[in-house]
Amino acid sequence: MNTPVIGFAGMTHLGLVSGVSASEKGFSVICFDPDAARVAALVRCELPISEPQLDELVAKNANRLKFTAAATDLSACDVIYVAPDVPTDDSGRSDLGPVNVLLDSVFAAARKDAVIILLSQVPPGFTRGRQRPGRILYYQVETLIFGRAVERALCPERYIVGCTDPAQPLPPAYRAFLSTHDCPILPMRYESAEIAKISINMCLVASLSVANTLAELCENIGADWSEIVPALKLDKRIGRHSYLAPGLGIAGGNLERDLVTVCNFADQYGTDAGVVRAWVANSRHRRDWALRTLYREILSRMDDPVIAVLGLAYKQDTHSVKNSPALALLEHLKPFHVRVFDPVVPASATPNPRCHAAKSELDACDGADVLAVMTPWQQFGRLDPARIAQRLRGKMVLDPYAVLNVTACRAAGLNYLTLGVQS
Repeated sequence: MNTPVIGFAGMTHLGLVSGVSASEKGFSVICFDPDAARVAALVRCELPISEPQLDELVAKNANRLKFTAAATDLSACDVIYVAPDVPTDDSGRSDLGPVNVLLDSVFAAARKDAVIILLSQVPPGFTRGRQRPGRILYYQVETLIFGRAVERALCPERYIVGCTDPAQPLPPAYRAFLSTHDCPILPMRYESAEIAKISINMCLVASLSVANTLAELCENIGADWSEIVPALKLDKRIGRHSYLAPGLGIAGGNLERDLVTVCNFADQYGTDAGVVRAWVANSRHRRDWALRTLYREILSRMDDPVIAVLGLAYKQDTHSVKNSPALALLEHLKPFHVRVFDPVVPASATPNPRCHAAKSELDACDGADVLAVMTPWQQFGRLDPARIAQRLRGKMVLDPYAVLNVTACRAAGLNYLTLGVQS
């Protein structure tokens, strides 16, 4: 058979990364979005998101990528992914409107023999409810990670595919595309695939909750969580890839959405979700570590302190601030002068009108009484603690993710506080 043409509908994070990665695998890719302004920016190579490798791959594969605002262009595709990001509100509830709109557009534009795949995360029952007579619809689990999305798209661990009948072979064009990634393909019924995505995220949340709960205990009894982590990673029942680094709760929107989905279904069917609600409570408690520490060490002792905050994104290597611990902290610091710097996110994203947009990390430290490193950007780890100490007015550093070199910080006379270690 001829090499299939692949289409992606929805040029936000998921669709854009997935489409560009497909072009890197040698496929001709048609990238559709109904927003003409967004498409025009993409044609100019002005990307709306920040991901390692993405800009380079767009330039490298320009001859294989076609960005378009005309849905009719999808008629050239053998396989079409419907892949808009699914926004969530502050309670973790999904807005599935954009998915439904794009799915309607794709059904209308695609050839009758084209394979249509939902790639956006949807709740159990959604895909089966969108079946149409005479059309081919699948659901594929996406497992991209903000900051590692291109890597994950190019080298997936496996493909989980939801379908009407898992015993039937996948259409040749669809299988040809998946097979180029040389990983296991796991067909299953629609609802199983939809819950598989949630199950993956539940396991991640469980690991994060264990790490945060026990790291906090270490902070109070004199143990060091960083000494314990290697022992856990060497246990085959847990593993070296486990999410064991303590942090400021879960953020980004995707994990939170799945917690809400499970709780809602549990309420509907009378099943138990007590452990899930405990994870939510644990996450909110851990998110406020920086605020509690700032209050204990600075805010309760000093009038009108100046606070430096490095990092606004919810994690490194992404532009996303969804449920960002940094923004949650800044919401509570509105009465205070704050100097902020993030290499990607502008200071205008903050909810604090007294924020000063610093030009660099050290500029943010100028005259500050305390420094809080709220996003573990790799470039922050290259900062010289001695220079930080010179620029700060005070000596307090809150570094929950242990980005800075702790030995160098203490040698520079800084009062260094991090997660999982007693202060």
